[in-house]
Amino acid sequence: MFCVPAGVCGCCGPLRPRYKRLVDNIFPEDPKDGLSKSDMEKLTFYAVSAPEKLDRIGAYLAERLSRDVVRHRYGYVVIAMEALDQLLMACHSQSIKPFVESFLHMVAKLLESREPDLQVLGTNSFVKFANIEEDTPSYHRRYDFFVSQFSAMCHSTHEDTDTRNRIRVAGIKGLQGVVRKTVNDELQAIIWEPQHMDKLIPSMLFNMQDGEEPDRTGHPSTPSGTGQDGEENPAVLAENCFRELLGRAAYGNMNNAVRPVLVSYVKNFKIAQHSHHVIQQVLNHLDTNNKSTPRVRAGIVQVLLETVAIAAKGSVGPTVLEVFNTLLKHLRMSVDFELGESSRRNSACSVSSGRGKESEERIVQNAIIQTIGFFGGNLPDYQRAEVMMFIMGKVPVYGTPCHTLDTVKIGHRGTKRIQTMLLSSLIMVTSGFKSKSMSTALPPSFLDPLFSISLMEDSELRQLVLEILHNIIDRHDNRAKLRGIRIIPNVAALKIKREKISKQDIAFMKKHGQQLYRHIYLGCKEEDNNHKNFELLFTTLAIVTIELANEEVVIDLIRLSIALQEMCLINEENMPMFIRCGIMASVAAYLNFLSQMIANPPFCQHVSKVIEMRSVEALFLLPEHIFKDKCPLPESLDKEDKHLYFQTAEIAECLAGPGYNAERLSVPYIPQVTDEDRLTRRKSFVDTISLQVDIMPNSLPDKLAEEITFATLKKAIDTTGLEEQEREKRRQLMEKFQKAPFEEIAAHCESKANMLHDRLAQIFELTIRPPPSPSGVVSISAGHTQHPSVPVYEMKFPDLCVY
Repeated sequence: MFCVPAGVCGCCGPLRPRYKRLVDNIFPEDPKDGLSKSDMEKLTFYAVSAPEKLDRIGAYLAERLSRDVVRHRYGYVVIAMEALDQLLMACHSQSIKPFVESFLHMVAKLLESREPDLQVLGTNSFVKFANIEEDTPSYHRRYDFFVSQFSAMCHSTHEDTDTRNRIRVAGIKGLQGVVRKTVNDELQAIIWEPQHMDKLIPSMLFNMQDGEEPDRTGHPSTPSGTGQDGEENPAVLAENCFRELLGRAAYGNMNNAVRPVLVSYVKNFKIAQHSHHVIQQVLNHLDTNNKSTPRVRAGIVQVLLETVAIAAKGSVGPTVLEVFNTLLKHLRMSVDFELGESSRRNSACSVSSGRGKESEERIVQNAIIQTIGFFGGNLPDYQRAEVMMFIMGKVPVYGTPCHTLDTVKIGHRGTKRIQTMLLSSLIMVTSGFKSKSMSTALPPSFLDPLFSISLMEDSELRQLVLEILHNIIDRHDNRAKLRGIRIIPNVAALKIKREKISKQDIAFMKKHGQQLYRHIYLGCKEEDNNHKNFELLFTTLAIVTIELANEEVVIDLIRLSIALQEMCLINEENMPMFIRCGIMASVAAYLNFLSQMIANPPFCQHVSKVIEMRSVEALFLLPEHIFKDKCPLPESLDKEDKHLYFQTAEIAECLAGPGYNAERLSVPYIPQVTDEDRLTRRKSFVDTISLQVDIMPNSLPDKLAEEITFATLKKAIDTTGLEEQEREKRRQLMEKFQKAPFEEIAAHCESKANMLHDRLAQIFELTIRPPPSPSGVVSISAGHTQHPSVPVYEMKFPDLCVY
């Protein structure tokens, strides 16, 4: 064992580190004597001479300060903070970083205290620190705690008025110090994030509003306060700090700074149940600035968007229509401005300035569309359905009146622009829309114009229509699992969500199913279809199968698929080979999906067999290959290669048995040609089509003059072939009326009635047309016929009128 020599003490003062002895010396025995200046000068000289000791000095000072705060020895706390302030001002070396961490830790200790004097003391030290410019940026320092603590001080509710004002002023100064310390540091751009602005901005607004309250005499208080200078008046100081904050905000950060202002004001209105007044004022401001620069108008629309985001849940009644009417009006004005600038640019020399103006108008239009979609998307479901109807009524569709958007003046480009933007806003409004009944979500007044747009010769518009249908029909969010047209090897692995088909949805498909199939059929054969169009069409068929298909609808969908296949093989309309192969690949992908969804093993086996044969002999008939950039296309599709195609007879055998009426598969699906096709197809840009037909004699082509020979006469006299064709037509007609569903027969009869009505209207128009006048051409503009006129000397009068 070792023995401790006599006279040796266990705790030797002279063996303490020098920096600790220097720190201890600055604290007098009586705290009222204050900081020892001579000892402070020694400590400062030591810190400057040995900067590597700064972190230890700071840690030791923090240890003493924490102990003194707990023991309520506030005099020593003041001395420690004064020493820290002087060390900060004197030292600017690289080693100051660890010292700053200790300093901020001590400031945080003071701010957490419930003593107002300590909170003010800590704030004053932080403000001094904020005014120090550091040589190098800090990579890890964060000020989240200080933003929260200073914001809480700004809302102080201390009983004593003077103490409350002192704490609030300290909180505002602390926030101002945080802004000054971080706003010029690129590494501290996090201060502009919403979670910080949502604390900082309301704190300033609270004090600015509190300063505007009337005094006891009933007069509002002056900005300078009563007996207080600007530095001690919370309202004036908060206003100055707020101005400084907005002055330092960059363009990209302005939204985060403005949004809390709107939140604060709108919340006040929501308390009084008058939040729609805020939206009304912003709309009035937009109307007032309808001829301002695009940047100004886009900014106002952005403010409206932020306001709507806050108040949409409580906005009911006429405010909804007011918002949409105003936004649609300004959307039309923006399109007018853009097209007018574009036409002037074409006739002028300044091209760059015109393009800049056009791109700025696009900013306005995109902001309006975003606001429309966001506002509609935040409304309750019952109001959202009305908004969907409202927007759909504004989309220019051929053959329907459009009272608020006159498309005659804006031409082809303007009309398509409005159609695209309104459909895009409909996509946003319908996103997340969940309706229990399809008849409620897709009434005829909404479905008919939507389908009319799906017949237009513009692939982008057709894509938007299909996406809208997906949003409404897909009530279980299965689209993400179906993304990408492909042969799905195991549909069960997708874990498709579905429910039993309701009676309301069965009734909807009985009423509108044929209309839906018809538009899918016609949409598949458009010559400008691309990969995305086919993918959306495949997704449409899959979603209809999941959400709306009972046994009868399954048979109809199979008939539709086989009809698409036959259309590609017969090719009566001379479709491009890519479109034919794309349709065949889409049919393969869908039948593969359908056969697994209904869990019919023989059907699955037949589909798999055809797909396997295609993978060997005809890769261009599979979606994984045809939609690649450089997929080789065949010269023709041979109908005799039956092993490459799905056979109706084999599918009927697979579905024979209880549940499915397989006999209906023998009736080929034939979409009925309606008056809608004649009106909408080849007329994507409504009310702007102008057809001019010059009536000229001897203008018939030479090909029509056929040489009459003996073979021609014999062919005309021989009626054997005609009789056989007539008997075949009668047989097919009888079979159709015996086996086809009632809805399909009704649609066929209705289409004939519509065509008859149209022919009668044409006859009446010809019989009651006014007398001709001098022009020489037949023009059809805006859906109205302008009748031809000829000179008087060329008019032909009846014999009884000539003498």
